[in-house]
Amino acid sequence: MKKICITLLIVLGVVGVAFITPAVSGQKKLSGTECLAPAGAGGGWDFTCRVPAAQLMQKLDLIDGAMKVVNMSGSGGGKAFSHVVTTRNTDEKLIVAASAATATRLAQKVYGDYKADDVRWVGALGMDYGVIVVAKDAPYKTLDDLVEQLKTDPRKAPIVGASSVGGWDHLKALLVAKEAGITKLRSINYIPFDNGGKALLEVVAGRAAAFTGDSSEIIGQLQAGELRVLAVLSDAPVPALGDAKTAKEQGYDVVGGNWRAFYAPAGISDEAYEYWVSVVKSVAQSPEWTELRVKNGLAEFTSFGKDFDGFVRTQIENVAELSKELGIIK
Repeated sequence: MKKICITLLIVLGVVGVAFITPAVSGQKKLSGTECLAPAGAGGGWDFTCRVPAAQLMQKLDLIDGAMKVVNMSGSGGGKAFSHVVTTRNTDEKLIVAASAATATRLAQKVYGDYKADDVRWVGALGMDYGVIVVAKDAPYKTLDDLVEQLKTDPRKAPIVGASSVGGWDHLKALLVAKEAGITKLRSINYIPFDNGGKALLEVVAGRAAAFTGDSSEIIGQLQAGELRVLAVLSDAPVPALGDAKTAKEQGYDVVGGNWRAFYAPAGISDEAYEYWVSVVKSVAQSPEWTELRVKNGLAEFTSFGKDFDGFVRTQIENVAELSKELGIIK
């Protein structure tokens, strides 16, 4: 069987070696800043805005005063992307939460004609590895149990996630299915939601068989004893997820990491762009973020400025090729 691994989606490009630096020399710290989360509360984009941005940027004295967080769901992040490009193109006080899901949707033209050039890619500060989870009392005790159901009658095992059909969460489920030898990938019953919180409720309530998402999205409910992790899509176990096994440990060679990052409007000045790059870099290398990152199940991953811009463009190319292979796009 062909080896299937999406590690290439997270390692091609330069992983920046960052040093803690103050805000750009000569530029005052920005006040009245805003972080736009392209989905509702409870998901990864919301976490990115509220913790490393709003919480730590103020705590580390990298911005002047509090940062406002605004949730704007719709079109898998497309509504927010369009809003930034068409309405906030020169807003130097705005940053937007981004992830591998953002690159996936650009690659698959989910955002229409918008492309990587329409924003400025600031930096990444963590890797959120994928997970497949079920409710605590679900009949699926192992990943093999779920895979067997997908082979025999996939309609009875709806899988939910926070990406659109063909998006990042859907891709993770398809890659596991393909690794398991399932050839009719369109038979997988995937149901999209606009954020991870809503999707997880479907699993907890018993209306869906499994959730495919990211580690940071499940920590709260996992600690509350409402979920069981069938697999972590990482090379090694994630400490925050306890004794949860990786897919690789169970014979499924699938690794999928969702980087957590920010972009800014394309029309801002180079000075403002470098300011945000420096701010994100400082957060990423702070002890405070390291502690919170580990607590929330994120692995270390950093890339900034021009390096990150190149990384994102490579991601988009790779996702486009993978999507064609899986029959998601032509």
